[in-house]
Amino acid sequence: MTKKHSLEAAVEKAVSEVLEQRLPQLQRDIAARVLAEIPAGGPATSTADLLKTVAAIHTANTQRDILRTLLDRSGHYCGRAALFLVKSGHVTGWQGRAFADELKDFPLDAHSGLVSRVLEGRAAISSPAGDMDGKFLKHFGKPVDGNCILLPLVLKEKVAALLYADAGTEPGGHLDNAALELLLIATGTWLEVALVRKAKDVESTGEVPVVKAAAAAASAAPSFNDPFAAHTPAFSHTKPAEKHVAAESAESDAFAGLSPEDADTHRKAQRFARLLVDEIKLYNQAKMMEGRKNKDLYDRLKEDIDKSRSTYQKRYGTTAAAAGDYFNQEVIRSLAEDDVSLLGPNFKR
Repeated sequence: MTKKHSLEAAVEKAVSEVLEQRLPQLQRDIAARVLAEIPAGGPATSTADLLKTVAAIHTANTQRDILRTLLDRSGHYCGRAALFLVKSGHVTGWQGRAFADELKDFPLDAHSGLVSRVLEGRAAISSPAGDMDGKFLKHFGKPVDGNCILLPLVLKEKVAALLYADAGTEPGGHLDNAALELLLIATGTWLEVALVRKAKDVESTGEVPVVKAAAAAASAAPSFNDPFAAHTPAFSHTKPAEKHVAAESAESDAFAGLSPEDADTHRKAQRFARLLVDEIKLYNQAKMMEGRKNKDLYDRLKEDIDKSRSTYQKRYGTTAAAAGDYFNQEVIRSLAEDDVSLLGPNFKR
């Protein structure tokens, strides 16, 4: 192994170890945030029960298991629950709990009523059930008390799924809106952790999971191991051969004219920059929102940005990718949403 490759391996190992060390504290921070959101007097649900539910979500590792745990545990706080996945303006059923009929692939109208308002506002809405998609209510029945709640599951600042909940169709049902909102916070954050961990694995091994998946896909039917496979690019592993070819084609065009070795370095630098910035976002959600609002993102995140920039420069600052300035590009694109003014006057490229 060359000195350069040995150094890269050491850096990759260190990054992976740091993330693993921070995960237990992150779990505690998420649980604390969930409990802190409970208003004085609290919902009828005990905080101990909520804490157990959050802990159960955090024991799941795959996207599918995280979402299945959310649905399973939601039964403590409602009569019935259903998860719908969102892609390109389409909202389709994934799984439900306590529904008499199969909910998979059931479509909702994304352009009207309650569904439209939640997608546009990216916030949970408690509403009379009559505001829900009429086809849905006709097929599955109206809730006994005439009320429901629709909650967005936001990943990477986009609505990736919607959770519908109501008191059920039988007398004696219940609906704890506050508890469900708190569970969505915990679930969304833990899914972000799963994404970063998967990206760390890819970066440390230098392998793209879709390459290995392509061989298995030819002989195996699609599964729901990755519910967001066809719904959010960040988690996408469906049709792996096609996605891999498309990604390779796009990157090849971007680096046309470069040697294969230099093009590969540029691609790795881009991925590493995205990985570093995603980690900044993961651990600094509140600061990020305040920074955008006040146009001082860099001042609020200076320590994290500077440390990550230093890590990036040590790895790619003297390589063929140095001129690409991919880290700063990603900070502007992802943290500042392509508006450099949000970073403030102290941000220097």
